Amino acid sequence: MTFERLSPVFPVRDIELAVGHYRKLGFAVRRYEGPDPYAFATRDGIELHLAQVTGLKPKKNMSAVYLYVDDADALYEEWSGAGTDGRLVEPTDTSYGLREGACLDRDANLIRFGSSISDRAT
Repeated sequence: MTFERLSPVFPVRDIELAVGHYRKLGFAVRRYEGPDPYAFATRDGIELHLAQVTGLKPKKNMSAVYLYVDDADALYEEWSGAGTDGRLVEPTDTSYGLREGACLDRDANLIRFGSSISDRAT
């Protein structure tokens, strides 16, 4: 038995706004064709699920995922020009060898992203 993939589920207050946000970030997004407001956001083999949750309080939302990328600065530049309504944090070097940034959507779902500092130096 082996694990095949992982798909974090982000709670959102409005599925349509969330779908628009993740599309602007370059994800291909498709809606679930069932009775519940749900969507799938995919990009480069990464998949996030979006589930509309009644009564979600962003200040209490602790949903997060870490995304390892080959170039955190390039991703930051791309997402900076996306025109989303979330918050974006510019990458900085860490003491543990990664260059990290972050993206927070309007529902406080956090995507931290990072790339190796040593890969950047070559």
